[in-house]
Amino acid sequence: MTPRKLLPALLLAAVASSGLSAETITNQIFSQKGLAGKQVITRKSDTEYSGQLDLGWNNRVVKIEENVRVNEDGIPVRFEASGLSAFGAPIEERFEWENGVASWESNRDDGSIRGEGDRFYVPADSAGATETLMVRALKATETKTIDLYPSGTARLQELRTVTLTRDDESTDVTLTAISGMDFSPSFAWYDENGNLFAQNIGGWMRVIRDGWTLDDFEKLKQMQDTAEQDYLEEVARRYSNDYSSLLIRNVNVVDVENETVLRSTDVMLENGLITAIGEDLEAGSDTEIVDGSGKTLIPGLWDMHGHLSKNDGLLNIAAGVTSVRDIGNDHDNILQIERLFNENKVIGNRVYRSGFMDKMSQYSAGLSVESVEEAHQKIDWFADNGYLQLKLYSSIDPTWVKPLAEHAHRRGMRVSGHIPAFMTAEQAIDAGYDEIQHINMLFLNFLAGTEVDTRQQLRFSLIGEQAGALDLESPEFSAFLDKLAEKQIVVDPTVATFRSLLLGKNKEIDPEFANVADHLPPAVVRNLKGATMDVADDEIADYQAGADALVTLVGKLYERGIPIVPGTDHIAGFTLHRELELYSEAGIPNMSVLGIATLQSAKLVGAAYRSGSIAVGKDADVLLVDGDPTRNMSDIRKVALVVKGRNYFKPAELYTVLGVKPFVAAATPARR
Repeated sequence: MTPRKLLPALLLAAVASSGLSAETITNQIFSQKGLAGKQVITRKSDTEYSGQLDLGWNNRVVKIEENVRVNEDGIPVRFEASGLSAFGAPIEERFEWENGVASWESNRDDGSIRGEGDRFYVPADSAGATETLMVRALKATETKTIDLYPSGTARLQELRTVTLTRDDESTDVTLTAISGMDFSPSFAWYDENGNLFAQNIGGWMRVIRDGWTLDDFEKLKQMQDTAEQDYLEEVARRYSNDYSSLLIRNVNVVDVENETVLRSTDVMLENGLITAIGEDLEAGSDTEIVDGSGKTLIPGLWDMHGHLSKNDGLLNIAAGVTSVRDIGNDHDNILQIERLFNENKVIGNRVYRSGFMDKMSQYSAGLSVESVEEAHQKIDWFADNGYLQLKLYSSIDPTWVKPLAEHAHRRGMRVSGHIPAFMTAEQAIDAGYDEIQHINMLFLNFLAGTEVDTRQQLRFSLIGEQAGALDLESPEFSAFLDKLAEKQIVVDPTVATFRSLLLGKNKEIDPEFANVADHLPPAVVRNLKGATMDVADDEIADYQAGADALVTLVGKLYERGIPIVPGTDHIAGFTLHRELELYSEAGIPNMSVLGIATLQSAKLVGAAYRSGSIAVGKDADVLLVDGDPTRNMSDIRKVALVVKGRNYFKPAELYTVLGVKPFVAAATPARR
């Protein structure tokens, strides 16, 4: 689903491009399927610019028109934008600087600040012209920094310049990193006039100036990837700590296998493994010791619904997420991420890969095939290349599910996914599904049936409009849950992410992130404001009821013994913490929630022999919590130390790098 509220800001920043000598330039944006959209930037005069963006991917459509007026220094004094956001919420935004006062209003926020007119306004939504103008303004400053409205400071670093040629034309482009806008710097290629030329976005979106080819893009992509990796490797060198012997003393150990807590216990970690658990363990001369008094040691957390980028590794490890099942990614991208994380060249989690497949259609996403025979070949390829399971998507022909599931099962792979359009969840289970992604699919079994095209946004809006009124105690729903329990169908709810979709309101912070907003960078918080979907005033109560029904159903899944695994499909780390909080709110005992987020997830991917619990001989993947999540699940955010294999990390340090205010002080190991 990938409904990241941060995604539009990153994507729109990526497609900014114009040329000073041209009145209009069209930029091309490609997804894995091919051309996904275009953007047109028009330079009307030295002070007037406009932009139009028309972009579609994965059943989302973004349409934005903007007009910008700048002063003689290239600083915006007026901005207007309107359009449609990815999940249907309207876009309306205005900014003006006049007589020493900057004022703005958008669906995310409004405000005013008295200033000198030298700060740059960063819109919540833009077609791209404003980003181009900001890069030019940054390049024009001596320090390559500029203060921003509503808040923050942007910083530009130029890393490398190369010359590209085509026919008799050559163009110099510079790889640039812009920080201060997100958790990590944004890397992209700009020409000598400060106009974006190309950018690789997380391995799944490609931007290249019109008239240049994807071969040109690939050359630049490799260099961009290297620069991003260099940055992340430097962070790893500074903040990774290897050890040979690490003793955590006098700590309360969560034993998820027996659902108990071992009080005031010592745990010895040596060379990446748990080697002893007991009282008064002996420390060698080279042993580093951590005082765990008053703290809780739990197994490393699992995120079972990720779509990883290299930057997600820092967010995951800081949050205590040491393992992630990547549920759909570009093959080359995820292999590179897996290698870098495993070698600890880049700080990140362990990776477990799922293949992804859809049938080619106007709504299809990711890897799309056109026949059952081609799908079988892809399944074989996934199996031969180390993928653990197959995820099917919404455009898959319902008649394909059974033969695809049978073939995947023959190759030792599990089958999961969205429920294909015009198919019910019950039919998908009968055809061979082992797991269902997203809790909305369970509701759609009754709300959509075989008549509704759930490739479109009805798969979201129906939940808001009708899920709250669905009788979860009815004989029909109970029979459905009985089938899930009997067949032990795993459910990956991503309930926090769906609540974000349903409950977002204009000028308010996403309620699923309200408890952490004070810790996040201002630009990130701003992107977490505003409605995601277009919800009428008289529908708000229904959408709240639908969001509450999602949590209620999670509790019923647990009560029926239906396996649950926690996933995010949103901002790494923070979303998993909220997911676990919601499981607790659904009535699942906290000890069981921790088991779901550790051992049960490890079992599902066949890794329980080495992971998922604190036991002698298993990998040293543990986190030290300055609190007790067995009593208060919100304490799961108070991670003081994370160990992954042969390295330990201090979340307070990692969060500082990410621009996040730490939740607790670091627990610092010391020698005897």
